[in-house]
Amino acid sequence: MTFSGAGVAVFAASEHNVKHLLRQMSVQTIGYDKINQLRHVRYLKSVEGVKAHMKKQADYLRPKFDFTLAALESGLRSFEIGDWTNPNGGYFISYDGLPGTAARCVQLCADAGVKLTPAGAAFPYGIDPEDKNIRIAPTFLSFGDLNMSMEVFCLCQRIAALEALLAEKA
Repeated sequence: MTFSGAGVAVFAASEHNVKHLLRQMSVQTIGYDKINQLRHVRYLKSVEGVKAHMKKQADYLRPKFDFTLAALESGLRSFEIGDWTNPNGGYFISYDGLPGTAARCVQLCADAGVKLTPAGAAFPYGIDPEDKNIRIAPTFLSFGDLNMSMEVFCLCQRIAALEALLAEKA
């Protein structure tokens, strides 16, 4: 979206479920932000305008994703302690470490000053039954901060994996 709160959603359901949801929504919301929706229409103008805007977004974000993926490759691939997605769009890279390491990695990163989304955030209720998934969001940071953050992340992931492997042997 281009403006906060300007999202437009669509849902498909049976006639009964649509009526039920509309009854619920009538008491949950005061109304939709028509001003932000109008801003979108005026700014984007057409489907071609949306496509052009999304291309600009992709061109802006792609280098950050490429940088993050390269940092994961150079910092973690040879250790064989995790894997990650190579997304074609979106705002997150999904990292899967060894089972039982995600929360520990997030805590180690936080202790070092790097804020991550909570471990398991992509799972229902934020509960990853294997405690191995971390969503990485490289979109907001400057390249300098992204570089430092990825160095910290890779180091913390290696520490968390080493701790888990040593605990298995104990």
